[in-house]
Amino acid sequence: MAREKNIILGVTASIAIYKACDILRRLKQTGYSVTVVQTPESEELIKPIVFMSLSGNQVYRGLFDSQGSWEIEHISLAKLADLVLVAPATANIIAKIACGICDDLLSCVILATRAPVLIAPAMNENMYKNKITQGNIAKLKSLGYKFIEPTKGKLACGDTGLGCLAEVETIIKEVQKILK
Repeated sequence: MAREKNIILGVTASIAIYKACDILRRLKQTGYSVTVVQTPESEELIKPIVFMSLSGNQVYRGLFDSQGSWEIEHISLAKLADLVLVAPATANIIAKIACGICDDLLSCVILATRAPVLIAPAMNENMYKNKITQGNIAKLKSLGYKFIEPTKGKLACGDTGLGCLAEVETIIKEVQKILK
């Protein structure tokens, strides 16, 4: 019998965070084990208890949250992963990954993992099209990171433009393709 695949779902502080709940639910229905790593800023939008309830697993949040555990969480999570999916991914997390900055649990897990990393950006069109963001994405692609491009639609600011998180079904199909 095949081993269940483990996905680390990195969740950042984009207004598209509500779609992470559906992504998580769909991944579980597909038969994956999902462990959520939330950035501190994302907790202002959705509390960890929601992801814990949907995943049936502990939600990991901070670098130094685990009192009494001898395990180095970012390393153990990095080793657990068959795939790290960051959805939604802000310009901030993309920039941190591209520069190797590890100042939160999610960026540390990404830097420590040998598993494929799949990034689904969600941000304002101006931020997404900014030359710095595009340069960071190009750099990460050249290093083997995978991206699911955002779509055009109504943005949180009220504008219509490129920057909406890809459709849940598109994200699930890409995960399945990578984990085949």
